[in-house]
Amino acid sequence: MGTTAFTIDELTIPSETSGPGWNDFAAAIEVRNRVEAHAYGTAVLNQTAEELWPAWLTPEHSPRRLFVARVGGDIVGRGVYETLADPESEFAWFTVEVLPQHRTHGIGGALTARLDALADAAGRSIRIVYAMSPEGPGPRLAPPTGFGSVPADNPEVRFLLRHGYTLEQVERGSALVLPVDPHLLNRHLEEAQARAGGDYAVLTWTGRTPERWLDDLARLYTRMSTDAPSAGLEEPEDVWTVERLRSEQDAAAAGPRATLVAAALHRPSGRLAGFTELSVPADPLRAVEQEDTLVLREHRGHRLGMLLKAANLRQLALTHPEQTMVTTFNAEENRYMLNVNEALGFVPLGYEGAWRRVSAL
Repeated sequence: MGTTAFTIDELTIPSETSGPGWNDFAAAIEVRNRVEAHAYGTAVLNQTAEELWPAWLTPEHSPRRLFVARVGGDIVGRGVYETLADPESEFAWFTVEVLPQHRTHGIGGALTARLDALADAAGRSIRIVYAMSPEGPGPRLAPPTGFGSVPADNPEVRFLLRHGYTLEQVERGSALVLPVDPHLLNRHLEEAQARAGGDYAVLTWTGRTPERWLDDLARLYTRMSTDAPSAGLEEPEDVWTVERLRSEQDAAAAGPRATLVAAALHRPSGRLAGFTELSVPADPLRAVEQEDTLVLREHRGHRLGMLLKAANLRQLALTHPEQTMVTTFNAEENRYMLNVNEALGFVPLGYEGAWRRVSAL
């Protein structure tokens, strides 16, 4: 390990894109983009600072703090500390990213120590890290799920093991080149609708959730935290209210991305049984992001996942025909959703490990 002088400080999130602190915030986002591009061998997951900024505007609902490492005044690393708004929650989520040319100098360890100190002080003993793992030679490390693996000799794997983390899950990043063959899309839509039958109908909208569906979508977001596969991570319930949903959507409206939603209406109950979201960039040369997709457990077995995803891809083709790619992430053990994605044309892009550590406070 070499010796390089560096400093770590916390950034104040700018209140506007041209305001004080914006250049440092944008530099921290550039670190994120360069680290991801290096790990995945492609820049398709990159986002602009303007696109990511809205996620930092609702700390009362989604608390997060941003730290940066500087070498000679330049930002070369970042650490993100995220928690639930519930002060009694034991969970914290860490992200530590350092530019490749500045690794092995102790910067990642120092950022991790700063995040650990915050979690210790708040009594949050369970720490979760999602870390990209490029393909590499040698032995593999598999999670207890038995699905997927990461190269055991990768630097990020050795780093996390050294810091006491256990690999609990592997997630697959996938990409879909657009446009999707309309005949293929229509066939999947028709087959899925036939399986769903008359009890289910698809609703679509752009941007803010219609007033009528705010309660249902808040319920779906909450269930997303408990119904999605989380293996041994044992992710906690993240409660969404209508107030939080409105607040988050107000913040999102300050950014340049458009949100496309497809939801499954269960006609007998008049309630939403599932939903899926696409986040669409203004620049067609960058990827659309497939955000949350969920079908409530009690409504599974009707091919609603395929119905929703195909319907939203059709909505994307109609409203944003200039877009060229969609990216998504799924747990490797989530075979049902992977089957849906593969049938629509998604192919693997890369993998990341989901790691957990319980600290003795």
